[in-house]
Order: sequence, then structure tokens, then C-alpha cells
Amino acid sequence: MTEHLTHMAGQLTERHITRSGQGSPAGDVYEYALLRIVPRVERGECVNAGVLLYCRAKGYVGARTHLDEARLLALDPRADVEGVRAALGAVERVCEAAGQSAQDDPGRRFRWLVAPRSTIVQPGPVHTGLTGDPAAEAERLLDLLVR
Repeated sequence: MTEHLTHMAGQLTERHITRSGQGSPAGDVYEYALLRIVPRVERGECVNAGVLLYCRAKGYVGARTHLDEARLLALDPRADVEGVRAALGAVERVCEAAGQSAQDDPGRRFRWLVAPRSTIVQPGPVHTGLTGDPAAEAERLLDLLVR
């Protein structure tokens, strides 16, 4: 879908809105954040490695991850690849409500995962969208923004 906007200066611009095309025309509201790997926090360089997605209406919280080892090592040849993989796996387990996280509802788990932190695995800003299938949307976002 394309939306035409007119600025105060009278210039016409276009803004493209991407939708999943899944489910009902309106779909359900979801929130998502990218998972970033920042191997050297002091430098601020990062590589996208996953997507966190939360849909309150469906009671869904999920993570899809993909670590491009070559990109990570290009930023820091001494990066702990196995440690990063373990951290990404831990995020996925929290989303699946494994262990102690099973006591928390999906929204609480999502909010905990997207809280700002200065570790190697960091969440990006939270964005929103509409979908009828949150799991499929997480895969679509992973393909679009990470792979």
C-alpha cells in the first residue's frame, strides 16, 4: 500500500507501508524488536541476529534467530561465537516459557526481553504492525531484516 503525504512546503512524497498479507484484512496488532549482536559494546557496531515478536491478542511471544558468523567475526575476529549462540538460544527458551519463565505471561516475557541492556545481545527499538499469524510474521521479519 502506498500513502501520499503532502509536507507543509507543498512537496508530495510517498510512504510505503508493508503488511504481511496474512490472516484477516486488519489482523491483530503485534510488537517486534530486532535482536542485535554488539561484540564490542564500546564501538557500538552491531549485526542483526534475530526477531522478537509479541501479539497480545493471540497470547504469542516468539523469537526467531539466525547468526551470520562471518558478519560477526568481521566486526570482531575474537568474538565468542558459541557464547552468542547460547545467548540467542536462551532468548528463544524464554519465549517458549521454559524453566522459570513459564510462570510469566507472554507480555511480561516480551517486556523483559526488550528492556535496554548493555550486553553483547541487545534488543533494538520496539515497532508495531498487523498480522493474522504471529509465527509466520516472525519468520517473514527474520527473512526481511536479518538474513
